[in-house]
Amino acid sequence: MANKLNLLERRRKRLRYQLRLKSGGRPRLSVFRSGKHIYAQVIDDKAGRTLAAASSIEKAQREGLRTGADREAATAIGKLLAERALAAGVTQVVFDRGPYLYHGRVKALADGAREGGLSF
Repeated sequence: MANKLNLLERRRKRLRYQLRLKSGGRPRLSVFRSGKHIYAQVIDDKAGRTLAAASSIEKAQREGLRTGADREAATAIGKLLAERALAAGVTQVVFDRGPYLYHGRVKALADGAREGGLSF
């Protein structure tokens, strides 16, 4: 019988397989959300390294946000990640939402990254 973690892992793997087919060699913008914070990073899967990262747990971000677990924080993290990715020379990415539905904080992070200049 499948438990919650197995189901999450199956969704994550299924999405990554689809992204690998469609990516065309672009870096992947990966999202992780917890109950208190949201994390995002731009990953170059070919080289196996992280090009840019941002999270609501960073000290500079915590001061400006009410909490790290709302849409406002997710939008701010998306903009910050886009700024850091552009500085690293990345303009196009593939959005990896992981096992999460594309709404709420995940959608807010994606919208913030698009506002910041990333295209996907």
